[in-house]
Amino acid sequence: MSSAVRIGMMCLLAAMLPGVIAAGGEGAAMQREDGYRGIWFELGQKSAHGDKYSGGLGTYTAKHVPLAVHAPEVEKTFFVWGGTVKGRRHLLAMVSYYDHRTGTVPRPLVVHDKQGVADPHDNPTICLDERGHVWVFVAGRATVRDGFKYRSREPYSIDAFDLVEVHKGMCYPQPWSVEGQGILLLFTKYTAGREFYWQTSAEGAAWSEERKLAGFGGHYQVSWERDGRVITAFNWHKDGRPDSRSNLYFLQTDDMGQTWKTAAGGAVATPLTAVDNPALVRDYRAEGRLVYMKDINFDTDGAPVILHITSADHRPGPQDPPREWVTARWSGGEWEFRTVTKANHNYDMGSLYVEADGTWRIIAPTEVGPQKWGTGGEMAMWTSRDKGRTWTKVKDLTAGSERNHAYARRPVNAHPDFYAFWADGNADHFSDSFLYFTTRRGEVYMLPPVMEGDFARPIALP
Repeated sequence: MSSAVRIGMMCLLAAMLPGVIAAGGEGAAMQREDGYRGIWFELGQKSAHGDKYSGGLGTYTAKHVPLAVHAPEVEKTFFVWGGTVKGRRHLLAMVSYYDHRTGTVPRPLVVHDKQGVADPHDNPTICLDERGHVWVFVAGRATVRDGFKYRSREPYSIDAFDLVEVHKGMCYPQPWSVEGQGILLLFTKYTAGREFYWQTSAEGAAWSEERKLAGFGGHYQVSWERDGRVITAFNWHKDGRPDSRSNLYFLQTDDMGQTWKTAAGGAVATPLTAVDNPALVRDYRAEGRLVYMKDINFDTDGAPVILHITSADHRPGPQDPPREWVTARWSGGEWEFRTVTKANHNYDMGSLYVEADGTWRIIAPTEVGPQKWGTGGEMAMWTSRDKGRTWTKVKDLTAGSERNHAYARRPVNAHPDFYAFWADGNADHFSDSFLYFTTRRGEVYMLPPVMEGDFARPIALP
């Protein structure tokens, strides 16, 4: 029996018998690996200063959200990434956790083997439901590869996962567990360009129909959840071309997608179908600026803050400066825009933190790395104590590296001892890719690339 037929039969069984979860599935290896490795990738769109983006992309893309969740109930931070077979370009959807009580990590688990796919657009995302089950959403790609929804067999465990659903065309999954209501899943489908959809599930066994949120040429989004409120910011792809991405939009929902509103609270009709619509935050297209989405968060007043990079050219290199890291904050009556620092690459990606004392913190590859014009660079930590008006680089997290560091990711409920994690890789040619995390204090550790036992301590960097 072929893998495709087997999946179809399992999904049919799950549909006929509510509550029965289809186990296994195509590529569901469910095996432990002997260490932590990330996928290396290059897009293959080269110009004078190299590939448009390439390198260690295990924690790619910015539109895969979230990649980690801290569970205080068990003092563990669960995380996912795009791993690989040692020495090859072969994508494995990986899951593991950091145990804050012991300071160790277990051998990571392969949730899904992409069977020869080498593209980190298929990387996984994660969420924990109210019962503590770990959900892993393995992304599909365009219209050629489907997505997969997995749930851990036991709460707060990565020992075994069941395949809940093969989700046709699910790309860039962004799952949010909302207390008392279930999971709200934002995702992209290539129905007419990259268009946004959402669906919900009370307990995961059954999912609502897909509903379109936005579709007027194409979009990329970042989102986050707090206290039942899900916020999303996104751009627009003129003529359906990602290289023309521009403009900045914002929407929010506090009722699991039944109603979508602007920052000012005005309800909008969905799907959005016009470029000029009530969700528009800034018309960057009129300014000749491209927009690359990075992160979104809530300030201490609950107002949204959007982190993005603006640029004048989709190609890497020194042409048409400046590239800039920018925050947009809703003040209650208008959007306030502040520049953080210069950016070296459109696909540099970092995370924005808003802490209880009002400190804003960015962890990102803002410094030039060994592959000067490549994706990523050296990781640094920046803080602001005046809501983004001024920024100070407080620490270089990496320096003198052999490979660029890229895509620093923020866990949900981030614990100070596992505050961001990322991967490295040579942006100019195929290389190993290792995984790292930092504490809030700026102490950096490498996750063990080779393990002899079932558990190991991360390796402190000097």
